[in-house]
Amino acid sequence: MTTIPGLCAALLSLLWVSSAAAMVPKTSGPTIQLDAGRLTGTTSASGDINLFLGIPFAQPPVGDLRFRLPRENAPYFGTINATVFGPACLQQTSTVDIPQDINPIAAQVLASEGGASVKGGDSEDCLTVNVITPANAAPSSKLPVVFWIYGGGFEFGGTSLYNGTVIVERSLELHDPVVYVSVNYRVAAVGFPGGSEVREAGIGNLGLHDQRLGLRWVQKYISKFGGDPEKVTIWGESAGAISVASQMITNGGDTEGLFRAAFMQSGSPLPSGPIEDGQPYFDIFATVAGCAESLGSTAVFDCLRNVSTEVIRNATNATPGISSFESLSLAWVPREDGVFFKANPQQLVVQGSVAAVPFVTGNNDDEGTIFSLTNSNLTTDDEVEAYLAKFYIVGNNSTAAVKRVLELYPDDPAQGSPFDTGSANAITPQYKRIAAILGDIVFQAPRRFFQSSRAGLQTQFAFLNKRGKSNPVVGSFHGSDTTIIYGPSDLTDYLVRFVARLDPNGATGITWPAYTPAAPSLLTLLDGVTPLTLSNDTFRLEGMQAIVEAELAHPL
Repeated sequence: MTTIPGLCAALLSLLWVSSAAAMVPKTSGPTIQLDAGRLTGTTSASGDINLFLGIPFAQPPVGDLRFRLPRENAPYFGTINATVFGPACLQQTSTVDIPQDINPIAAQVLASEGGASVKGGDSEDCLTVNVITPANAAPSSKLPVVFWIYGGGFEFGGTSLYNGTVIVERSLELHDPVVYVSVNYRVAAVGFPGGSEVREAGIGNLGLHDQRLGLRWVQKYISKFGGDPEKVTIWGESAGAISVASQMITNGGDTEGLFRAAFMQSGSPLPSGPIEDGQPYFDIFATVAGCAESLGSTAVFDCLRNVSTEVIRNATNATPGISSFESLSLAWVPREDGVFFKANPQQLVVQGSVAAVPFVTGNNDDEGTIFSLTNSNLTTDDEVEAYLAKFYIVGNNSTAAVKRVLELYPDDPAQGSPFDTGSANAITPQYKRIAAILGDIVFQAPRRFFQSSRAGLQTQFAFLNKRGKSNPVVGSFHGSDTTIIYGPSDLTDYLVRFVARLDPNGATGITWPAYTPAAPSLLTLLDGVTPLTLSNDTFRLEGMQAIVEAELAHPL
């Protein structure tokens, strides 16, 4: 069966289709001098865009550097080929624990989506950045920079799936030229290990540290490509948007001058708990890797640094992935580690540990649908209650919180997701209910909590994507806005202008007002003759409030 990562990757592969011609390189490429090294890149067929791909920004995290904080790359030297993407970081491809008795329609939806993989494969030696810039950009240009962080459930993904040329080309058409940067970061067990050993070693959230080092690389070198290091906007989707939010709340909210704005699609500070919550998964991983005898001390990392990449891959794939029955209750996620996060992410928001920069954030209307396919064997109230208590609202005295959420998210298909589709798409008695709950637990409620917590403290804009409602079973599903913004489309225009001027408004589209408590306006993307409108962020108020209260008391 095709997995949910396959479904998402198939969607992302479409991002390259519409602009493949623009990526055909010329026979000779542009060059950039970095330190004592000379990068040779490639140029789009139009001649308007230069691409410098696969540039190492850190020492390869292999051998003794596996399970260590990233270290800055040595100064560049000699001739460097920057014409192809570097490999993605080691991917998790687990498909364990998918029930064989899931709903046949859910199975059909999964099977109908073809898989796609990152270009160039994956490797542990993967910490590279890509820079796509107008061909006429010079060090004196000082163009705004957008820094893309990909999604993938902190398990998979890579920069090669996204055609940043589209963004730069559209910026030229809008007369607001920008420089596009994308970064590879470690994922899954080698990027987000959990457990007491990880805390003791001080190596939690390695993938977030990778991103941070990538941002430092931008500060040091982006002017060579025509970018302005003082005008960086960090941008991401799903796990990438959660990463953007994580960069906002670390370090007491001090950006260190690494970015001036943020743009988040389907991701906010995650309602996760302490790093010890990842212990069961780390124990499985270390045991399958042959290092069980070292568990309980940091000596386990000495063992893990001496096994092969294939052993690491197989051990990672022995743990539940996003395609498993657990779905969005992920094994490898950002958690409080005492270093990158001094407290649980949502508690940091409560404490005001947030970078006071302008930001855009938004969601798809039906965030939870694709994550409610592999658990579609849940068909009764009791089964759903037990599922939530085991994986999402966990811990002592959580029963009342679970029951309150279920009370506010009834099994009435007309109130479930895909929303606004009446009794349609109810492939099981509980499918639309579960989809509504999971979408709000991980995506919608954390966004609203984040925005309300920052009310009056910084400029905010919010959006809601309701395009694709006619998609059977999944509606306006998670990730569907990514193909919109990389289209390009109206959402691309808003992104470019926000990166360039910290205001998404301009000659195209409708006026997008800032989000305030008095007027929580959502730029709403629709199908049909009226593609854009404004709506209010007032849907499912009681339900999301109950979820936020449950998450603060019982983190994922």
